[in-house]
Amino acid sequence: MGGPKNGRFLSTESNKIDEPFKVEEAETVNVPPPPSEKLLVLGGNGFVGSHICREALNRGLAVASLSRSGGSSLHDSWAKNVTWHKGNLLSSDSWKEAMDGVTSVISCIGGFGSNSYMYKINGTANINAIRAAGDKGVKRFVYISAADFGLANYLLKGYYEGKRAAETELLTKFPYGGGLCDSLALASNNMKLSSSSSYGPLPFKDFAFSIAGVILRPGFIHGTRTVGRMKLPLGVIGSPLEMVLQHAKPLNQLPLVGPLFTPPVNATAVAKVAVRAATDPVFPPGIVDVYGIQRFSQQMSR
Repeated sequence: MGGPKNGRFLSTESNKIDEPFKVEEAETVNVPPPPSEKLLVLGGNGFVGSHICREALNRGLAVASLSRSGGSSLHDSWAKNVTWHKGNLLSSDSWKEAMDGVTSVISCIGGFGSNSYMYKINGTANINAIRAAGDKGVKRFVYISAADFGLANYLLKGYYEGKRAAETELLTKFPYGGGLCDSLALASNNMKLSSSSSYGPLPFKDFAFSIAGVILRPGFIHGTRTVGRMKLPLGVIGSPLEMVLQHAKPLNQLPLVGPLFTPPVNATAVAKVAVRAATDPVFPPGIVDVYGIQRFSQQMSR
């Protein structure tokens, strides 16, 4: 008798012939990704970027960061394990060397100022990075964008126009990305991971995307933010608001003021989802809104 493909034999001898055969769900095992995977975090020394670097290191990835200032001002031990590159995405092409050997990129590049400056830093800088990543053969690109806030979009016109221009470029350069991901469908279907995923088991291998662009649209991101020698506990405000507003999704659909009810999200949650989106071939491409970010993060924490 030939052995089964999975290497296990099912005995036909049983005293409990009336008991149906039971198939139990496999246990989720967190296994570090292969060391050949290298992640580049654009803006890795910033508030969100530093959380992403730390999460990626915890996942066993080789991590590098590219920013205008280069190294991190943080004195945490994990920062020593990041390769820090200095470069300006708006100037010369010298920074492109930082993408050599990179398999995935997460961009946290963004900022505020005049409309023209905001368009450059949120749009042009990221577009340059997306194009360079495509030319370098990067497989997955994750862009930390921003949720719409209704009237705020007009007050920060350059900021949002830049963000959306970068999103359009990403979905063009990494075409397996598509429309807005329905968080409920993702939670019930795509959150089941393939057997090749380091995050858990799944029988649906057809969901794998070898090349993909993922856009995360969080609202206000809270957590402990380091400014110089000071630590700002943004979670004091953000955490209670998140707990209340995540259960008030219908309010988000109200005309004009609805977007103001978009719940905040913790920087750690954004980092976990971003790293997963950048490394897991099963993670669906496209746009993930704040509710999708919360759902992915919650399921990863179970």
